[in-house]
Amino acid sequence: MRAVVQRVSESKVKVEENIVGEINKGLLVFLGIGEEDNNDDLEYMVEKILGLRIFEDDKGKMNLSLLDIKGEVLVVSQFTLYGDVRKGRRPSFSTSASPEIAEKIYNQFIEKCKEKGIKTEKGIFGANMEVGLKNQGPVTILIDSKKTF
Repeated sequence: MRAVVQRVSESKVKVEENIVGEINKGLLVFLGIGEEDNNDDLEYMVEKILGLRIFEDDKGKMNLSLLDIKGEVLVVSQFTLYGDVRKGRRPSFSTSASPEIAEKIYNQFIEKCKEKGIKTEKGIFGANMEVGLKNQGPVTILIDSKKTF
């Protein structure tokens, strides 16, 4: 499982000009699911993302997590995080999960965030989405559950 996590002051996602998810201070998470991902990857990503200490404390140090600040999260599915461009110029998505499996894990990720008491919004799986954000910092973190980077 892969994620691009951005610290935001606000973010929203639109589908066909309609806002389908919107948050204030928190994290925008672009989430990609790989063909070999399982429940261990899911648990790892939820804990890692919600526990990232990337929010500033009263001394201006990145020392607080989303849980600490009672922030919000917007989760957007993005299979293109598995685009492999090592050969040629056209990305290969052969290691991304099938849409049926990816959607199931994507929804489980969202439910687990909600279970932690986090206000969690989402995009529409498989839709053509327009994502808007105000990246605070900017702070952008890449995470891979297989720890390949």
